[in-house]
Amino acid sequence: MSYAQLDATRITRACHTALQVLESVEEKDRNETYQRKTLMIQRIEALARAAAESKNGDQVITLTSEEFWLISQNW
Repeated sequence: MSYAQLDATRITRACHTALQVLESVEEKDRNETYQRKTLMIQRIEALARAAAESKNGDQVITLTSEEFWLISQNW
């Protein structure tokens, strides 16, 4: 599995955008896969936001390639 350190602020914005797109999905199309994607992106966003607000100057987050792929898709 590959990992990458990425700017936490940019990841927070990407997650926010992905969640907005997921919210546009019609209620009838919200299945278990949709719920899992939403929860995972919410968790990544929370971690990225915490890293972005870090006072120690290390404002990066490490993501797996799968996590990065998940938030970088145009839903």
